[in-house]
This record gives sequence, structure tokens and C-alpha cells, in this order.
Amino acid sequence: MNRFFKKTAILFTSCVIFSWNLAAAQSKLPAYPLITHNPYFSIWSNTDKLNESLTKHWTGKNQSLIGIIKVDNQYYRFMGENSPEYRSIVNTGVEQPYSCKYVMEQKPAEGWEKPDFNDAAWQTGMAPFGDSRAKAGTSWTGNDIWFRRKFSLNELPQGRLMLNILHDDDAEIFLNGQRIPRQRGANGDYELVPLNDDVKKRFKTGENILAVHCRNTGGGTWIDAGFSAEVINDAMEGVAKAEQKSVNVTATQTIYTFKCGPANLKVTFTSPLIISDLDLLASPVSYITYQANSNDGKKHNISVYQGASTNISVNQPWQQVQASTYSKNGLSMLKAGTVEQPVLQKKGDNLRIDWGFAYIAAPAVSGVKQYITSDAQAVTSFLHSDYKSDETKGKELMLNTVLPFGLVGKEALTKHILVGYDEQYSIQYFGTNLKPWWRNQANATMEGALSKADKNYARVMAKCNLTDKKIYQDAYKSGGENYAKLCNMSYRQSIAAHQLVKSPQGDLLWLSKENFSNGSINTVDVTYPSSPLYLLYNPKLMAGMLDGIFYYSESGKWTKPFAAHDLGTYPLANGQTYGEDMPVEECGNMIILTAAIVKAQQNPAYAKKHWKVLTTWVNYLAEAGFDPGNQLCTDDFAGHLAHNANLSVKAIVAIGAYAQLAQMLGDADAAKKYGDMAVDYTQKWIAKDDAGDHFALVFDNKDTWSQKYNMVWDKVLHLNLFPQKVYETEMKYYLSHQNSFGLPLDSRKTYTKSDWIMWTAAMADSRKDFNSLLEPVYKFATETTSRVPLSDWHETTTGKMVGFQARSVIGGYWMKALKDKTAGK
Repeated sequence: MNRFFKKTAILFTSCVIFSWNLAAAQSKLPAYPLITHNPYFSIWSNTDKLNESLTKHWTGKNQSLIGIIKVDNQYYRFMGENSPEYRSIVNTGVEQPYSCKYVMEQKPAEGWEKPDFNDAAWQTGMAPFGDSRAKAGTSWTGNDIWFRRKFSLNELPQGRLMLNILHDDDAEIFLNGQRIPRQRGANGDYELVPLNDDVKKRFKTGENILAVHCRNTGGGTWIDAGFSAEVINDAMEGVAKAEQKSVNVTATQTIYTFKCGPANLKVTFTSPLIISDLDLLASPVSYITYQANSNDGKKHNISVYQGASTNISVNQPWQQVQASTYSKNGLSMLKAGTVEQPVLQKKGDNLRIDWGFAYIAAPAVSGVKQYITSDAQAVTSFLHSDYKSDETKGKELMLNTVLPFGLVGKEALTKHILVGYDEQYSIQYFGTNLKPWWRNQANATMEGALSKADKNYARVMAKCNLTDKKIYQDAYKSGGENYAKLCNMSYRQSIAAHQLVKSPQGDLLWLSKENFSNGSINTVDVTYPSSPLYLLYNPKLMAGMLDGIFYYSESGKWTKPFAAHDLGTYPLANGQTYGEDMPVEECGNMIILTAAIVKAQQNPAYAKKHWKVLTTWVNYLAEAGFDPGNQLCTDDFAGHLAHNANLSVKAIVAIGAYAQLAQMLGDADAAKKYGDMAVDYTQKWIAKDDAGDHFALVFDNKDTWSQKYNMVWDKVLHLNLFPQKVYETEMKYYLSHQNSFGLPLDSRKTYTKSDWIMWTAAMADSRKDFNSLLEPVYKFATETTSRVPLSDWHETTTGKMVGFQARSVIGGYWMKALKDKTAGK
């Protein structure tokens, strides 16, 4: 165990009390983490009140959790909403492939969308149409496709009508010759698009024509469409809405309180992501704790219903699932997973797991009921005390648990359930399927993991409370109250964007998913901004973020003289899939982070292990790093940029860091050579980039500017390359160029990256300057209208996200705390 941690022995004799000051927790977020473990097991609430929306996977797909409390004979909903139910009236190709007429590339004659158009000369094929993902359909990888589909209706659709479509890219849709609103760009996944009554009137009994044109503007290709109608479900009739009194978010817990008529209810979601404890960090089990008591001095008969949709275990809601209920090890258990079980058969960004099994478990005390229903019948079954499993195979089932509290008075009574997921295999690593970390223990089973989590409930909750307190206090000491609250927001999100596995070589691998940017696995320039959190609290995890990239080069699988960008597309880590290299960016990142690990561990052994490849990379930087060519950097969304001054800073700092490592390893010649080079490049950089009152974005245009966030490592690693005057000049300029929601990334656009702002802020020498940069970021995080897990890429004028969400990079918010730690503060 490294010097940043101490083991704490904890004794308990009673139920855990959440005793530390919850006023220090965060109460306003864009989205609230409920169950957060890894990119596939990650459920959130996107509204300030838990009972005002469906709970969702971080990608936005519904993964419904419903909570209802029965107080005497009155019901109150405190969690989630009733899931909308849709009936497919015209199936999509992934539900059931369908035949249609199509042409590719050459535009058909006018009137191709009309019902009476003669399409006899068109080809016949099965939908969906697309790239290699369209295994059951027809291959299409060109620029344009037109298809015509005939379908028949025996009766006109009732209820709200939806277009069910996945388009990549622009799609024109016509129903019986009349246009439906155009769908632009690529939507990334099947989406239900509401249609107005005018479109609904175009349907007719008998034969109808759906005509579609899709244009590919680059990248992947896909087109498929159908129609669904909403089925009215009034199951919540007679269920009142609980009054939410508060919500507080700590590092590991989200805590809600409610008034439910004459009873109070506290609901706590705990994902025990203890960053210094690998066993707990890797645990596949979260807790939901319910604490109830009377608020009117009388005793009331109370029971709590918890429903969990089997959508937790599917990629798409139309996938068939199999569910079961049984008891083992003193627990009552519900289990559900897809019938198909396509283990590690998909890769990509906007995906959810569809193999392995979801579990809901509860201590098998007297009166606990668990059963399985359809989603539509779940609430009704509880209201009518009909606790039997009426459907165990199908689509969108509900796993139901009823916890009886009995007569409850003023003294609070507490019960809990366990929510877990067994992936069985998590990652494919250069052709080898790897188990999740917890499954590497001998004879590991999911039932065993659930039983262990239940037996250790009090100990785990106490450890989470201590962790919550430490995380908050560490950040507060470094940057004050709002900084601590911002770091609280980042903790679970950053951790849950990773998966912990062991490589065939025995190395710990802490592999990120590049959520909603391109789905890459172990992207080096995602590791880089995420790093401060892991360097602070567990450098072993930091090494686990680099080891796969080192192996890729050292094994000879990657032969270029610079570091790779990624290891593949999540969850398949079989080699880089990103289409373009970032040579200076990734070499600089790998060398800097290696030096940071060595500093955290106070031991150069990690650098020594990888010295040969580090030397190859530093020599690349020596040749190409000072004045980078037209390369991409981590801010690739902004496009290529030649003579990038901030990228040059990264190269210079990396060369200096290599010299520092060489000195620690006793190689005085290398230390002098690269140390002198870093000093020389720094002096040249200052002369080349100086624009008077600031330093430029690019060397050849002094009318530009940018955040030089890479310079923070000069301070963190104590390289002392850049004079204090450079920092002061930049800081003064930054403070005069902020907008309402933060400092723009550079002079090209008004958008920003909040992780980079926090790195830039960490370079400030005064708390006042630090706070001036911090506060607009905090304002964004607490006031943005983009209700998704925190985005790191937002517009500084409006506070709206531009892209990206739920990414690990907000671990970078901890840079100020890391800098203070290395300075001994």
C-alpha cells in the first residue's frame, strides 16, 4: 500500500448511521448517479426529483427502477415513473428482417416515393441496410440508398404514433408519398420519434408504402425504420407522488429523503467504489437502503416495493430475456439475462451489455416477496398484492421485490436490497476474453459475491462513509467548498467509466471507455485528463491505465516509433481502431504520466520496467515535438492544428520528465542531454510564442490564444522549466477572457473543456485566481440545462453541452489537489 493510504480498522455493533455533515454533500447535479460500476452497469436519474423521470443508463436508454411505499392503505411513488409501453405496428429490421425494393448510389426517377411508382427494376433485399453490423440485412457502405417497403394494416393505429428509426446519416422518410419530418445526421441508436396527427392520418387500412432515402456523409452506414404506437397504461392511478424533501450526493452515495403522508422515507443508493480497496472497487454489487419512520407519532403498517426492469441486461428493449427467482445463502434472488447471450459480440459507443445476468437480492427474512411480471403489470401486481411470477420469458420484464416493514413508529427501521451484475467476461484483450477482476478469485460466483456483500453490509457502509468524508475534506482543504462539491460530482462518474481486469500477463488493467466520443477503449488522451484522481488515491490504477499501451508496443504488436492512441473499441481491446495517430500527444502523455507514477510511488521501478520504449518515444519528441506538424491532439474535435503551442508545451514537459526519470535511474548522461534539451526548447518556445500580453495558440499567429493546460505538469513534477512570468502573463489574460460558464478552450470557438479549465486553474498561485476560474465551471455543473451525466465539453456562453457525457476525464478536476499533494501542502 502506497504512502497516500492508511488502513483503518472499523468495529461495529449496530446499524450504520450516516453521521458526517450532509450539508457538505452536493445537492444539485445535471444527473444523479444511482448504481455506478462500469460502462455497462451504470444507472442514473436525470431529474432533480427521483420520481419525476424514468431512470436511465448513462447513454439515455431506459433502465427503469420503480419504488413505491405503502403506508397503511395509501401508496406513494418515490422512485422512477411508469415506463411508456409501445406496440410495434410496423417492425424494424432488427426486430424482424423485412423485404423491400432498393437502389444504391444512382438517384432514381422523380416520384420514387409515390405509392404508384414502378419499382420493378429495383433490387430486392432484406433490411436493415448498413455496414458490417447489418449481419441479418443487406450490406450498404456507399453514399446513398433509396428503399421502398410495402406493409399492410388491418386496422388504423391508436394512441400516440412513433417513428422507430436508426439513421446514419441524413434520412428522408415518406409515408404513402408524403414527407415525414427529415432526420438529419446520425442518431447513433434506434430512436422513437413522435409523429403528429397529420402523419397519423396518412395511414390507411390495406397496403401502405414507406419510402426512405439515406445519405452517408462519412463513417458508418445504417438505415432502418418502422412504426410503433403507444399503449395507454394507467397502472399508477391511485398512487400518490411522494414529496421529495432533499437529495445529497457524496463520493459513493446518493441520498434522498421523502415525506409519504404520515411516514418519512430515506433512500440511499451506495456503489462502494472505494478507490484504495480493489476488492470493493471491483465488486459487482450496489446497495439500495430504505429507512422508514412515522412522522405523526402513530404507528403505521409499511411495506416498500422495488421494481427493476430487465432492460438492465439488454442492449435493445426488444431483446428476449429469461428471468428466474430462487434462494441461496440466506438471500432471496431474482436473476435475468438475454436468451441469446452474445458474449463480447458487439463493440461501439452507444451500446449496453446484452450478455451476463442482472441480480436483485434481499435477505430472506420473513415476508420478503420476489416475483417476475411484465413491465406493464408490475405496479398493478403490488397494488393488488398479487405476488406471483406470471411471465418469466419475454421482452421488458420487471423484477419485483416487496420488503415488509410491519408496524413502524417514530423509531426508524432500515432494510436493504442488493443490485448486481455478473458480466462473466468483461473485455477481450488481444484475442483473450478476460473476466471481471472479482471473478479471478478461486471459485468465484455471483451468488457468493452477493452473499459477501450482504454479510459485509455494515462494514462496507461504514467504509463508504469514511471515504465520503475523506474525499470531501481533501478537496475542501485544497480548493474550498465549491471545489470539493465539484470533485464529489466527478468521483463516481470517472471511476464508473472504467473496467478492472487482469491481463494474461498478470498485470492489473484499468481500462476506460471513451463514452459518447467514439467508444474507444484505453484511449491515452482520455487517460491523461483523468489521471489526477488516480494518482492521488491509487497509483496502481494509474499504472493499470498505461500498462496495456506499454504492452502493445513492447510486444511488437504496435510497431510505430510513437505511442498508440487506443487499444480498440470497447469492449474489444485488440489493437487501435481510431483512424488517425496522435504521435506527439500520446508520447507526451505516456512519458508525463510515467513520471507522475514514479513521483507518487517515490520509486523509479515503473519507469525502469518500460525504459526502452520510453526512450523511443522521447526521441520522437526530441525530433518532432517542439514545433508539431499538422497533427491532431487530445482536442481532436477542434480539428488539425499545425504549430500548436500547447502541444509543444506537452513535448517539452515530457522531455524534461524523461530527464528527471533518467536522473533517478542513475543515467547522468541521459539526464543532462534531455534536461538541457528541455531547457533549450523552453527558451525557444517563449521567444517563438510570445504575443505580448499572452502566449499564442499557434506559433505563426500572435492574434490567437489558448489555455496552456499542459504546463501544469511543470509545477506538479517540479521541473521548473517555465519561468513564473509565463504563468502570470497567461493567468492575467485568461481572467480577462472568461464567459458566464467558463474560459473558452482557445480563440477559435467559445466552447470549452471543463477538465482543462481545472488544470489551468491549478496553475494559479492565488486562491482568488483559482476561484475565478473555478466558479464558472461550478455554475455550469449546477445550472446547465443538459440533463445527462456531467459533460466535459460545453458552451461557455449558454452552459449547454456541446458533446460528450459520462466520461472519465472529469477525474481531472482533482488536479489542484494533486498539485498540492506533490508540493507537500
